[in-house]
Order: sequence, then C-alpha cells, then structure tokens
Amino acid sequence: MTDLAHDGYVILDGVLSSSEVESVRDAMRPFLDATPFGANSFVGRRTRRVFGLPATTRALDGLLIHPAVLAVLDEVLGRYLLSTTVAVEIHPGETAQTLHTDASAWPVGEGVGQIVVNAIWALDDFTASNGATSVVPGSHLADEPPAADAARVATTMAAGSVLVYVGTLWHGGGANASSAPRLGLIVGYTVPWVRPQENFTLTCPPAIARHVPPRLQRLLGYELYPPFVGHVAGEDPARLLD
Repeated sequence: MTDLAHDGYVILDGVLSSSEVESVRDAMRPFLDATPFGANSFVGRRTRRVFGLPATTRALDGLLIHPAVLAVLDEVLGRYLLSTTVAVEIHPGETAQTLHTDASAWPVGEGVGQIVVNAIWALDDFTASNGATSVVPGSHLADEPPAADAARVATTMAAGSVLVYVGTLWHGGGANASSAPRLGLIVGYTVPWVRPQENFTLTCPPAIARHVPPRLQRLLGYELYPPFVGHVAGEDPARLLD
C-alpha cells in the first residue's frame, strides 16, 4: 500500500463486495446509456460522464459516506463538503487524459494545506490497458508540474476498490486500448469554505435531501460551517429539512 502523505494517493482494496458493485453498476446503466460522449479531449470523446447523481438515485449513498473514505477525509481535511459525483465510463479507443490537478480549480494561494480530496471507486477492474487512472507519485509535494517524461503509475485495482488522492496530485485518466468500457465513480470533497464544483443545494433541494442519510445531508450543504458560513436567513440550513 502506498502512503498518502508521501505519494499523494492510496488504494483501499476490496472495500465493496461483488454484489454491491453489481448493484451500483445496474443503477448507473440507464443514466450512462442516455449520456452522449464528451465534446473534447479533456472530458473524453470516447467517455461518458454522468453528473448530479445524488439527485437521481439512492444507490450511491453508501459510497458517498463510506467510512473507509471518510476516515481519510477526517485526517486530511477535517471538515468538508461533497463537491462532485460523476460516473465515468471510458470506452475503447479513448486516449489518455492530460495530466492535471483537481485543486487548481480553486486559486486559493499557497500555505493553506489540502483543500480537495477525491475518491475514485472502481466499478470494473482498473487495468493498465483499459484506462486506469495514472498518477505521478509524490507530485503533490512539488512546486512545479511534473516533467513530460516523469514516471507515471497506473492505479490498477479490482472492482470494489477505491483510489483516494489529494487535490494537488498530478493525474489523468488512462487510454483504453482494451475491447470493453471501464466504469468508475469519482466522488470529490472540498473544505467547506470553498464553493463545491456541483451546486447540490439546487439539484438536491429539501424535498430530495430530507430523504437521504443525515451524514449525506450535511455533505450536500445542509449544515453550517462555524460560525455562520452557509446560513439561510441567519439559521442552520438543516432547519429546512425538518
């Protein structure tokens, strides 16, 4: 197992059972089938991406608040919100994604520590040939982007495993040179004082949010960040779910 502080990522093997994986895959299938391929090379011209998942299915709730992942978040971020959930299906013929960092979306400056931790759940086996996410180990500690010839590592893992990495790690989706699609679920989390990528309080208004687990309600934004960030008319937004 890699070390998160040293390498910038860690793989937690065998977190989900085969039946749990199959249940999530089945829930995702209708949404994936209705989604077109991406329009550019970064999102993938042979890749399908489905967003807004907490508003459309309860099949993912357990993954979004899985204790194995939240334990890492507790250690790295302390307090956090859900930032994005996206099912990503990389199809044969897709090329490798450009290396990037996820934290670059928030130009908060230096010296604030990590503001993003993401988890990628493998819903198929991730292999070197079917598009497993590639990472540059240790690149989260560097002041400059990795060199073009920097060593990349394919995060190979069995379905049911999860890759957890910090937002400053350089990484990218791999090319799919196999004969079958590769499905993963990206779940992103940010510290609660930056704006999440997805506006979950709009996609999951109180009528939807009151039916999700309490821990997930808070991650969706129905919680104050002390002393009063995120309030609604001066009150805790959780009051909207009463």
